[in-house]
Amino acid sequence: MILGSLAKQPIPCLIELVTTFKLLGVTLSNDLSWKAHVNSMCAKVAPRLYYLKQLRRAGLSSDELSCFYLTVIRPVLEYGCAVCHHGLTVAQSQKLESLQKRALRIIHQIVYDMPYESACAYAGVQFLSVRRHELGK
Repeated sequence: MILGSLAKQPIPCLIELVTTFKLLGVTLSNDLSWKAHVNSMCAKVAPRLYYLKQLRRAGLSSDELSCFYLTVIRPVLEYGCAVCHHGLTVAQSQKLESLQKRALRIIHQIVYDMPYESACAYAGVQFLSVRRHELGK
């Protein structure tokens, strides 16, 4: 008798309220902005830029450093771009472009005095915003 009455009582369900969470590596926030995702990408790229600098100090060529950038760093900058590209603000897009600019300055020391557009042309890479737009199609 007692078990029957306990089984009929509703079980309280506690739902935790979160502001951000990760789903398949993409950080989603409750306000539908991409600020948390961009910040997490920047946090992942920073140590990789340090490794790139260490490889430069070790004497690797610009071609080898470019290969490292294209295979290790840029995929992190582009992760989830099909989902978030159209929702990025100009400031967030510029923040990601500044990381590519830092990488180009590490790889090709000659581009320090060049504008970003010229440095991308010299290195043979596209702007990240252009790549995100193409990948989002």
